[in-house]
Amino acid sequence: MKVNTVLFWLLSLFFGILAVVYAWWTLADDNWTKPEWVGTVGLTLASIFAAFLAFYIQRSWKSQGGELPEDRSDASIDDGDPELGFFSPWSWWPIILAASATLGFLGLAVGVWITFIGFGLFLVAITGWVYEYYRGYFAR
Repeated sequence: MKVNTVLFWLLSLFFGILAVVYAWWTLADDNWTKPEWVGTVGLTLASIFAAFLAFYIQRSWKSQGGELPEDRSDASIDDGDPELGFFSPWSWWPIILAASATLGFLGLAVGVWITFIGFGLFLVAITGWVYEYYRGYFAR
C-alpha cells in the first residue's frame, strides 16, 4: 500500500502542475484575457481527488499496522484470499432477479405500468433467492 500511496501523491502533484500549465497556456493563447475554465477546473479537481485517495490509503496503511499479503514478495496466493461467502452455482434466481431489474428500467423508459410488473417479479425473485435452501432438494 505504500507504493500505491506514493503513486497517488505523484499523480496529484502531476495533475496540479498540469492544471497550472494548462491555465497559463490557455491564458497566453487568448491574449491574456481569460483562461479556459473547464479544463483548468477539471485538472485541479483531478489533483484534489488523487490527493484524497493518497491520504486515505496512507492513513489506512498506517492504521492496519502491517503490509498486505499483496505487498509482500514472499506471500502465496492463498494468503490474500478471503472467504467471500457461499454462492449457489445452480441457482436460477439471480437470472430472474436480473429480468425484474430489466423490466423495471424498461418501465421507466417505455411505460410506468411495466415497472409495477418488474417490482412484483422482484419480490418473487428475492424471496425465492433468500429462501432457496428452506424447501425442496436443497433444504437443510
